[in-house]
Amino acid sequence: MNEETMNNFATTAERLAGAAETLERVLNNIEAQQEQIVSKVDRIVAAVEERYFAQGGEQNTSESETNELGNRVAELEKANLDLKAQAARLARKTFSPLVSALLGKFENDGADMNSGVLDKTLSALSVEQRIAVKAEMARAGILK
Repeated sequence: MNEETMNNFATTAERLAGAAETLERVLNNIEAQQEQIVSKVDRIVAAVEERYFAQGGEQNTSESETNELGNRVAELEKANLDLKAQAARLARKTFSPLVSALLGKFENDGADMNSGVLDKTLSALSVEQRIAVKAEMARAGILK
C-alpha cells in the first residue's frame, strides 16, 4: 500500500472514532431521557393506583353497573316485545259494525262490487262517513 492510501485510512479511522464518540454521547442522552420518562410513568402509575385504592376499588362498582345496565336492557327488550304484542292485538282485523251492516245489504260477498252500486248503497251516509267506509274497505282489500 502506498502512503496516500495509508493517510486516507488514518483520516477515515479518525472520523469513525469521532462519530463513535458522538454516537456514545447521543446514546447517553437518550438513556438519560429514557430514565426520566420511566420515572414520570412510575409516578403516574403510582398516582392512579393510589386514587384507585382510595376510591375503594372501583372495579366492583363497574361490574355492578354493567350488571345493572344488562338488567335494564333486558327490561327494555321485554317492554318492547310487550308493546309489539299489544299493538298486534289492538290492530283491527274485522270491519266496524257500520261497514259490516252496509256489506250485509249486499246479497253477495262483495267480490263483484262496482262503484255505482257502492255509491248508491252509501248515499244515505254523510260525505265523511262515506269516505271512512271506503277507506276501510280499501284497507281491507275489498276496493281497488
